[in-house]
Amino acid sequence: MTAITFIHPNGRSDRVETSDGESAMQAATRHGLDGILAECGGNAMCATCHVYVDDRWLARLPTMADEEDALLDGTACDRLPNSRLSCQIRITTELDGLVLRLPERQV
Repeated sequence: MTAITFIHPNGRSDRVETSDGESAMQAATRHGLDGILAECGGNAMCATCHVYVDDRWLARLPTMADEEDALLDGTACDRLPNSRLSCQIRITTELDGLVLRLPERQV
């Protein structure tokens, strides 16, 4: 199993176990994490699974698709250079230990 750490705006962190191929959003919702709404169910249509990728991990992620890039312009919290949609982050063993920070709000 691969682990992801989600850090909440208040500094609390949740470490969740996930399987290869699962998205970070699916792992978060399966574990009932607050902060990932996932209103569209992971179809890259809503941006309610916005996260900030820890800088140490950003270069390890695949290049962002145009659809994700466009959706990130409409997030409830500021888009930053390390913003991604967690539904578009597919977990692999190379991402074991991935750290994602949750924004203050999703809507």
